[in-house]
Amino acid sequence: MLLHRLTDFARREPTTALLAPVFIIALFAGQVLGVSAPATLLARAAIFAIAALSLSFILGQGGMVSLGHAAPMGLGAYVTLSLSMLGFKDLLGVMACAFIVGALFSALTGLIALRTRGVYFIMITLAFAQMAYYAMSSLSVFGGTDGIALPLRSTLFGWPLLRSDSATALLALGLLAALFWGLSRVTRSRFGMALRASHLNEARFTALGFEPLPYRLMAYSFAGGISALAGVLLANLTDYIAPSFLDWHRSGELIVMVVLGGVARPFGAILGAFALIYLESLLGGLTQYWNLALGLILLAIVLARGRFERTARIAP
Repeated sequence: MLLHRLTDFARREPTTALLAPVFIIALFAGQVLGVSAPATLLARAAIFAIAALSLSFILGQGGMVSLGHAAPMGLGAYVTLSLSMLGFKDLLGVMACAFIVGALFSALTGLIALRTRGVYFIMITLAFAQMAYYAMSSLSVFGGTDGIALPLRSTLFGWPLLRSDSATALLALGLLAALFWGLSRVTRSRFGMALRASHLNEARFTALGFEPLPYRLMAYSFAGGISALAGVLLANLTDYIAPSFLDWHRSGELIVMVVLGGVARPFGAILGAFALIYLESLLGGLTQYWNLALGLILLAIVLARGRFERTARIAP
């Protein structure tokens, strides 16, 4: 009976059935072997889960495969650095400025990128992200390609809320929960259904008298703003900002997190982010060939999930 229930659950929720055990094993193995700092790792996983959640929203609802989603995240980190250098470090103000910058960057680039589809959209988002990367690399005031240390961590009404990684982790988890609830509501709203309809059947959506671009642009800009919020927390966690925050490799990691958890599953993106971050930490502490081991594990997870999903579709 128990085996039947577990099999039925795996068919209905292949993402949770596969990624949850991987995350739990990586979590406990890391603690037993002493290869990870719990608070720092939890904060990092929650921060990347925020960025992955925002990417999952535009990818799952709008079919927008952005290979430049790390750009607004990196810009959020540079906004934090710029304001800190000017002596302004209030967290709410920094987050507001970062959200605006991230959303504005996504809106301006989206006006061009969203007029294309498929591989053309992917390449244009990559091009804009690399432009932002090289722009930050050329600014000597920010340390150029070497990066620069964050002068002061952000505070909340003068209170040093982010002085420890544990507090940063709690804040990141709270923000992640709030964003998950908010995006879930947006997904079920009229706007979310219209965005999904524009992706599933754009010709019919247009024939009904709707214009896809405004819906897609609004969602793309909103997701960029959320990604910038993750950049604010990442800058405070690492105390260091570098152009690598905007690199396309970071965008690739976010796409892997989303795909691992399932493109149309927001919770799956969160679980995928936690699993990937903890796996990287565990394998990186065990072997210098951790990239190879991680790739093999991810390949096995994706193949197993595909088999579960095929089984679920043909099951009575």
